[in-house]
Amino acid sequence: MTPIVVSVDDDRRVLDSIAMLMESAGYTSQSFTSAEGFLQSPTLAVAACVIADVQMPGVDGLELQRRLRLARPELPVIFISAHGDDAARHRALRDGAAAFFDKPFDCAALLTAITTVLSEQ
Repeated sequence: MTPIVVSVDDDRRVLDSIAMLMESAGYTSQSFTSAEGFLQSPTLAVAACVIADVQMPGVDGLELQRRLRLARPELPVIFISAHGDDAARHRALRDGAAAFFDKPFDCAALLTAITTVLSEQ
């Protein structure tokens, strides 16, 4: 079964870009414009990896990570952020994030991080 890589970001352009990148790499991509939408979806049970923005309306990426640790502690989370917030980066990595990238992110580096976390499962 092809791994499902989930993207959660309130910017539709970022979601579309990640979806194209994931599909070009042979992964199945699912996109959500909110953390709440992902947390309430059946995709939560089958996702292999999550790529999440840090700053989103409602439930932000760090809170999403906290909730995922409770619901699916084995699910790797990779963060992307347009704000380069060192405190958020430190907290995300301290709390188990697999990687943290600034926007605009390097596509090859993101794919490498995804390949790494999926190979560890």
